[in-house]
This record gives sequence, C-alpha cells and structure tokens, in this order.
Amino acid sequence: MNIPKIGFLGIMQELYDKTLPDITKIQENYAREVIKQFDEIIRFDFPRAARNRKDIEDLIGKFNQDDLDGIMIVMLTYGPGMRTVRGWQMNRLPLLLANIQPRPHVSADWNMDELTYNQGIHGAQDTANAIIRTVGNQFAVISEDWKSGDFKAYVTDWARAAQAATALRKMKVAVFGKMFGMGDTLSDEAAFTRVIGPEVNREYIGQVYRNMEEINKTEITGQVEKDRKNFRIDENMPPEAHEYAVRMQLGFKKLLRDGNYSAFSAHFDVFKGDGRFRQLPMLAASNLMAEGYGYAAEGDSNTASMVAAGHYLAPNAHFTEMYAMDFKRDSMLMSHMGEGNCKIARKDRPVRLANRFLGIGDLDNPPTPVFSAEPGPATMVSLVHLEGDQFRLVSTIGEILDTEEFPNIEMPYFHFKPSTGVRQCNDNWLLAGGTHHQTLHLGDQRQKWSMLADILGIEFVQV
Repeated sequence: MNIPKIGFLGIMQELYDKTLPDITKIQENYAREVIKQFDEIIRFDFPRAARNRKDIEDLIGKFNQDDLDGIMIVMLTYGPGMRTVRGWQMNRLPLLLANIQPRPHVSADWNMDELTYNQGIHGAQDTANAIIRTVGNQFAVISEDWKSGDFKAYVTDWARAAQAATALRKMKVAVFGKMFGMGDTLSDEAAFTRVIGPEVNREYIGQVYRNMEEINKTEITGQVEKDRKNFRIDENMPPEAHEYAVRMQLGFKKLLRDGNYSAFSAHFDVFKGDGRFRQLPMLAASNLMAEGYGYAAEGDSNTASMVAAGHYLAPNAHFTEMYAMDFKRDSMLMSHMGEGNCKIARKDRPVRLANRFLGIGDLDNPPTPVFSAEPGPATMVSLVHLEGDQFRLVSTIGEILDTEEFPNIEMPYFHFKPSTGVRQCNDNWLLAGGTHHQTLHLGDQRQKWSMLADILGIEFVQV
C-alpha cells in the first residue's frame, strides 16, 4: 500500500518571542517528535511553524499545490483563528484538527513558560470556530495524548481515509455494459463525480479483444506460472482454457493501464453479445483485484469505485454479495458469480482454480478461483445513491465463520455472521437501501470507512 502524504500545519504566533526567544525552535522540535512516531506509516510534510497569516496561507497553498492527501492541524501555541480564514477558503484537502499538547499532565512545577508551551487547547477552539464559519464542519478532530496508541491509530486511520478520498477524486472507472433492470447500481454519474469523485467512462469491449491479440506468448507464460504458484489448478483444466483466461486478464490490464483506470466493471452479456470472446473474465477480475484494481460485476461502477477506494483504506478489498441467509448459523452465505480477491482466502486451504461450468453467459468454461475467506472479524460496506447529491454508505461489522468446504459451489464463498444477527442486519440493511453488491475487508475497518464518508460529506449508517 502507498503511504499517505499529509501536510503538518503547526500554528503558533510571534507574540511570545520576546519572553521566550527559543519558543519557535522548541515547538518545531515538538512537532517533529509527533511526526517521528509515524515513520513508515504516514509521510508528513512539515516545512516550518506557521507563525502568522502569511505563513498559514503559504503552507496551505503549498500542501494543495503539492497534491498531498490531507492536512493535520496542530496548535503549537495559541494562534488567533481569524488568521486562518483565507487559508481555509483556498484549501481543497481533507482536514484533521489534532488537539494535542507537548505534556499530557499538568504538574505542580509548571510555570508561565510551561503554560505557554501547552496552551494549544484554546487555539484549537478558536481555529475550529474559524473553520466552521468559513467552510463548515466537514473536518475531523481528536483530543488525545499524542504519545498514546489511540492517537496513533486514529491519525493513521484518518490519513488512510484522506488518501482514499483524494484517490477517488482522481479516479477513472471503465464500464463495459450494464445489466438490464438492475436498479440499485444505477446512479446519476454527474452527481457521482461531484460528490464521490470518480469519472465513469463507457469503454468498448472491442479494445480488450484487440489488446488480447497483441499479448505475446512470453507474457502469457509468465502469468500462468504465477497462477501455478497461487492456485491448485484442476487436473482437467485444459491448458488452452487457462491461457485464454490469462490473455483476457492481460488484455483488460492493458486497457486499464493505458487509460489510467483504477477500477472496472463488466456485464456478462457483453461478451456473448460481442461474438468474439470464448469465456467470461472470472480469472481476470480476481487477479486484477488482487493487484489493487477495483472491480464489480454487471456494470456497477459505484461498487467498483468502493473496492478501489477500499484498497487505500486497508489491504485487499474484496467484491461480494449476500447470496443466501442461513438462520441456523445466524449468517449470510457470501459469494458472487466467480470473482473474488484471493488475497483474503483462508491460509489453511489452497485456492483452487476450477475448470468450472457456468451456464450464465453461454460461453466456454471460465477458469475460476474457488476459496473461502480467512475466519475472523470483517467489515462490509455498500454505497447507496438516494437522489440528487445525496449518497449514503451502509456498513455492517461481523465475523467470517469457519466455513466448511462446499464441493458444488465453484466460486468464492464463505459465511458472514453480522454482529447484530442475520435478521436485524438484513432488516436494517433493506431499510437503509443497502445495495446487493458489497465491498468487504478483513478486520474491523468501520472507523476508516466512517472517516471517508465524513470527508466526502455523505451519510454513514451502521446496521
């Protein structure tokens, strides 16, 4: 995963220089100590302390010009909030106001010097008021001991969310067809770009075919060898079928790379309708998700975008859907037609590459990865477009169960048990308008998704 790039805006003022000549140096060193604990997690840009209005505007301008992912504001001393107003007007990056101070405990040996060094709280209040009155309350805050694990975890999650939001604004999604009558994946794409960020383009599937014709044998052999390391391949898998699936994967990848796309979605009827394709791209979708691309089925650009954003929030976002309820297990069986990120597969079983019959699409058997997900906590989200510029992110937390092998299900599958139970979760999912395609992560990733929703200015609903 790429490391988020965050500007560190350390605000103070020149008022204290006369009585404390070294205060700027001392507080800048404090800022660097805060930054140091995030080595290899966040790349902070801290040129200097912002001591007046010009410094604040210059630094905010620099952070925006350098295309960073966000800005973390720390009050190095009190600083008058009105000095920040023009800076917020020019800013387009996500903001986090970290209400921290050098010493977390007030002790009897404090004097006026210590009070000056540690007076950031009322500067944070003045600054927050200025932000709200200038651009609204779409910013994150945390009041915490800067040396605590909670502070480090919160800032790290926020930086990931800021990076995902920045990536969404630059993102392009390629769509090949749309399933007729599937309503919950529909969106006003102009509103989608305004609010969520990605540009959605209708691409020609013929370009994938032309790319496939240009793929050479060496490229195919190299990917086949990778698959042999990653999968247990069915003994009855025709080598030519596997090679064709790889050729499709490389054809899609070339289109994505050439077009600077971060995600794609292809409807299965497109391939039979074109008349030149032999298979559906199950292996392509799975391997490209594992490489970090977003994917969703049936022309669903909304979920494809969320899978792509999910790769920034935490490793290995996965595309899935709730296939069936199991009231005995209090769970849902999660699956889809054959696409899945095999990097979430359980570690104690090999991922099978199946020579699998698939009637949908009316083409040859598509080589399909078959696996269950690693048991343990997991988070699932769905992006809902309500109307106009109103979007909602529906989320649930639960547990991936230790799912037994189902020999007749030749596609990724596993049981997901919601923390609120299968009945209540599904009732509230339906009432919230949650869609039938979802993005899933291993682990509890709710805070990151909630932060992303806040940055985007959309509603976050947990069911």
